[in-house]
Amino acid sequence: MTKVDIFSGFLGAGKTTLIKKLIADGYNGAKLVLIENEFGQIGIDGGFLKESGINITEMNSGCICCSLVGDFGTALKDVIDQFAPDRILIEPSGVGKLSDVVAAVKRVEGTEICGTVTVIDASKCRIYLKNFKEFYENQIKYAGTIILSRTGNISQEKLDQAIALIREINDHSQIITTPWDDLSGVQILKAIEEPLTAADMAAALLEAEQHEHEHHHHHDHGEDCECEECRHHHHHDDDDDDDDDHDEHEHHHHHHGHDADEIFDSIGFETSRHFTKAEIENALKALDDSGKYGMILRSKGIVAGEDGTWIHFDFVPEESEVRTGSSDVTGKIVVIGSKVNKAAIKELFGI
Repeated sequence: MTKVDIFSGFLGAGKTTLIKKLIADGYNGAKLVLIENEFGQIGIDGGFLKESGINITEMNSGCICCSLVGDFGTALKDVIDQFAPDRILIEPSGVGKLSDVVAAVKRVEGTEICGTVTVIDASKCRIYLKNFKEFYENQIKYAGTIILSRTGNISQEKLDQAIALIREINDHSQIITTPWDDLSGVQILKAIEEPLTAADMAAALLEAEQHEHEHHHHHDHGEDCECEECRHHHHHDDDDDDDDDHDEHEHHHHHHGHDADEIFDSIGFETSRHFTKAEIENALKALDDSGKYGMILRSKGIVAGEDGTWIHFDFVPEESEVRTGSSDVTGKIVVIGSKVNKAAIKELFGI
């Protein structure tokens, strides 16, 4: 199978700059072919590509979307037969519909779509949505990863507005908000191919928490389970795992026979906001207020700091760790607990 990555985005969004970055630092050592389709314009510096050993196939006879059924499929097969690449990068026309390109690639046997990317100029999101709604919405809706360009040059308010507009159309895909200069090509490529959203982080953490409880909650013994025995058994197990919160077990044992997903609740969200270390520390202290936020058992996050650093944090009741660490493609915050007041938690983190 030949892997295919599709880089969509409106004219001038920065697709070319992104692809150059990924070729230089991302697709390290892979044999690449780039199929370009920008109405006869050469979007990437040919010299750069030749130095990198990359073949470029230009489709200048018209938009991929106008020749989807015949020419494009034939061109793709020819590229595979001629070059046998590890990876094909497709940069469709800036006014193409991403869904059309995806469908065209899927029709070609022996191809596997790894990434569907849409690059969006954060400063122009609103005006393009207004004026080019059909194409722009399609590119946002069908993207597996949405990469915002020029985020370092706009206000937080404008960035928030752009993200909100995107989320109205696509509420599940990873959005990369960090300026590209602060990320490696490897990081960006990983986010494209294995997008990890805050919701995914929440689901993974929740699964880990549920796993701790599954011998208790997932027996077949229904409503009349012997909770005292389970409690004893569970506390015995807990001695071997001091990473998990010691309070959570006592809190949950009166829930006879419920599945863990009835007991636990989680919220995972992404944020482009910048925080100070003190703001995060204060927010984590506040999470101990179970009356206001629910019984919070775990919180984890990576957010942008004010000074170019990134803040990583972990929370269990009455204990938290806040440290600096590596940058991420966008800020992510996860909170897990019981009867979680999601609105209050979003407010706490200024979302």
